[in-house]
Amino acid sequence: MKKIAVIVGALFLTFNVLGQWSPAGDKIKTDWATKIDPNNVLPEYPRPILERSDWKNLNGLWDYAILPVGQAEPGSFDGKILVPFAVESSLSGVQKEVGEKNELWYRRTFTVPSNWKGKNIILHFGAVDWKTEVFVNDIKIGTHTGGYTPFSFDITPFLKPGEQKLVVKVWDGTDRGFQPRGKQVSRPNSIWYTAVTGIWQTVWLEPVNEKHIVAVKSVSDIDSDRMSVNICTKNTQISDIVEVKVLDAGKIIATAKAITGQKLDLNIPNAKLWSPESPFLYEMEVNLFSNGKIIDKVKSYCAMRKISTKRDENGIVRLQLNNKDYVQFGPLDQGWWPDGLYTAPSDEALAYDIIKTKDFGFNMIRKHVKVEPARWYTHCDRLGILVWQDMPNGDRTPLWQNRHYFNGTELKRSQESEANYRKEWKEIIDLVPPNPCVVVWVPFNEA
Repeated sequence: MKKIAVIVGALFLTFNVLGQWSPAGDKIKTDWATKIDPNNVLPEYPRPILERSDWKNLNGLWDYAILPVGQAEPGSFDGKILVPFAVESSLSGVQKEVGEKNELWYRRTFTVPSNWKGKNIILHFGAVDWKTEVFVNDIKIGTHTGGYTPFSFDITPFLKPGEQKLVVKVWDGTDRGFQPRGKQVSRPNSIWYTAVTGIWQTVWLEPVNEKHIVAVKSVSDIDSDRMSVNICTKNTQISDIVEVKVLDAGKIIATAKAITGQKLDLNIPNAKLWSPESPFLYEMEVNLFSNGKIIDKVKSYCAMRKISTKRDENGIVRLQLNNKDYVQFGPLDQGWWPDGLYTAPSDEALAYDIIKTKDFGFNMIRKHVKVEPARWYTHCDRLGILVWQDMPNGDRTPLWQNRHYFNGTELKRSQESEANYRKEWKEIIDLVPPNPCVVVWVPFNEA
């Protein structure tokens, strides 16, 4: 009888949640839209290049409200929004415009698992477009600008016993501001697309020790069968030690240790080279030691591959992959979904685009004026396709002003525009170097 009551309760919860959410509007939907479970949205680990075993997904139904700029947190909200789909998208369940004169507010509660006691709790945002302010238990804990890169906050000092309150406020001027926006415009037409405002990648919690690993950056040298690895850490001291193990099918083939802050060099004998035809990835295990004890460990991966150029016998510069001429052949991939806009409806959908691109005979994707979630780059690594990564440039500056000269007159971006561009482009470049798929950086589209 007790078991029946539990099942009935679970069914009621499911119907209750579904009753609060369904795709909005009557525009075309993908097949994946019908499979979305609002209780379990994009459940996959969001950062495969640096993976820990313990984490908590905060995707799902949040409260939302759209208010004029400068208003205080609303006492009541407009309804429910399915995070992480942008408010303008069908899959958000809202499909409303925000505009540069309004701000988008989010609210939800969460609890911290009891077995995380004594840990530092990190709140991660995969990406939020564009200016984000975050509040935990009515305390403003941080601000971030930029629509395409992840950011995080250590929220440990602001937690209290029991239930926690999380509020997020977002402003995005789209084409009425001086921020990078890619193909977004306030009035979609022709080759210009719907605005994307707010949270559009996974929001999640992660427990770490005070001393912990924050990044693993590997660089391969196939000419000498070597791999160099930089392990970035936080709150460590010179006596702490990092260890890297490189594995092939579970077998350790190379290992090295160093004090924190030092680069590790590993010999990779008889290296298996990564290419679209043979996308071989080595597993990687990284440990952080303090006083002889492992206090943090992460899983990662790496590849041995070289991208370079060389002049042929006729003086023509050729792109090379692994020291051989390699014609890179691929489409512009803008990463837009009819139902989710910037956000794929599922991880299967995210990988499907890459699979079909390879099926069509391409070996490269130019990721056009957009940055994808970390899982997309891992899919490219595993499936084997080269990536040219664009900067999602463009703001309220007229298109022709992106040129250095116009009718012989030198032109310059506004200081605000240039500062936003430089900040976000650096964050993008810092984000994906460990991914072997990324081989070309594209700072400007056309102009």
